[in-house]
Amino acid sequence: MAKKFFSLPRIVQIILLIIPIVGWIVELIVRWSAVFEKFTILNLIAALLYTFLGWGIILQIVDIIWILLFKHLFLTKA
Repeated sequence: MAKKFFSLPRIVQIILLIIPIVGWIVELIVRWSAVFEKFTILNLIAALLYTFLGWGIILQIVDIIWILLFKHLFLTKA
């Protein structure tokens, strides 16, 4: 799922992350699928962090900026 999300155009990724509840759900799905596809400690820490603290708007803003700059979510590579 993470690879599919990262293959979407960046504008679609940003739109999915801007919508408040949808953005949090998309982040959770992408982050946990990245953990299962390519297990690293960094992916696991990011998934746990966003599971418990990711509902805040600040982390979503960080992810939107990170996608614009680096084409993947903060602390997540698939």
